[in-house]
Amino acid sequence: MTKRILIFAAFLIGTIGTIQSQEFSKHALGVRFGDNDGFGAEVSYQLGLNSKNRLEFDLGWRDFNYGNAIKTTALYQWVFNLDKGFNWYVGPGGGIAFIDYDNDTIFRDDSDSYFFLAGDVGIEYNFNIPLVVSVDLRPEIGFGDYNDDLDLDIGLGVRYQF
Repeated sequence: MTKRILIFAAFLIGTIGTIQSQEFSKHALGVRFGDNDGFGAEVSYQLGLNSKNRLEFDLGWRDFNYGNAIKTTALYQWVFNLDKGFNWYVGPGGGIAFIDYDNDTIFRDDSDSYFFLAGDVGIEYNFNIPLVVSVDLRPEIGFGDYNDDLDLDIGLGVRYQF
């Protein structure tokens, strides 16, 4: 069983290493619209490290009935070309969130925070103009009183590349 897993892992790493990726811009700035588990809209910045890897940084905020919250996310992504203009990407990451409750709510504390581990898998299309549109799935495992479970955040990203 262990031998099969090692052979499969070696095959997977070799396959990923031989896939050619498309060139993408060094910088991309825009918005990622997620669902409520991901705090909704996020300002998103991508920094290309080379032709196959990049970092993504997101800053989300949410104003709700009992207070407001802010959330930061950092992800490392491997980018692979599917077809002319289409890429898919995958990678790990994490972040931290801060929640500030109104003092007159049912919650005992007036503030809270938690950190989380995240993954990211998605597909994107690079238009002939400096615009990229993406759809991704971001599972997040939270560690804290406010969020201590698994959330699946689906997002739509629109970014200007420069």
